[in-house]
Amino acid sequence: MAINTTLSAPAQVISPEELLQHWQGHRQLTRRVIVAFPEDKLFNYSIGGMRPFAGLAEELTGLASGGIKGVATGKWPQINELEHHSEKPLPTTKEEILKQWDEVTEEIEALWPQITPERFHEVEKAFGMYEGPIYANLLYLVDNEIHHRGQGYVYLRSLGIEPPPFWDRF
Repeated sequence: MAINTTLSAPAQVISPEELLQHWQGHRQLTRRVIVAFPEDKLFNYSIGGMRPFAGLAEELTGLASGGIKGVATGKWPQINELEHHSEKPLPTTKEEILKQWDEVTEEIEALWPQITPERFHEVEKAFGMYEGPIYANLLYLVDNEIHHRGQGYVYLRSLGIEPPPFWDRF
């Protein structure tokens, strides 16, 4: 049996617009998780040594902002340059976290049209650490958000608060 060694263009399974919608759907759901937290618990509540959800939200905000800039321009910030790793003061209220979250959402919408379909298959080292195709780096951003949102669900349930339905991303 002969093995086909001819390379062909990858089949498109999802369009760039559908990928954006998928990512933004997750961001909308995570925003609802932030909203569900009582103000004090957002910054001070944790289980088993995990960070409070405000810290997780800050990580997600920094990665999404730096990530969309890197994907769109090829200029990636180093991981230690992201706000949650820097010396910059972090938000101290839920309102500030949500404002920052919404600004990053707008930033993603504004930069996304600059990404060509070919760009998704280019290989780069995101944040100076994660080498791989752009599409894999984008999927990492979504996966990381899902992971941390799951922590938020555990926190909310332990506080007796019903989190938003995980399937309601739009």
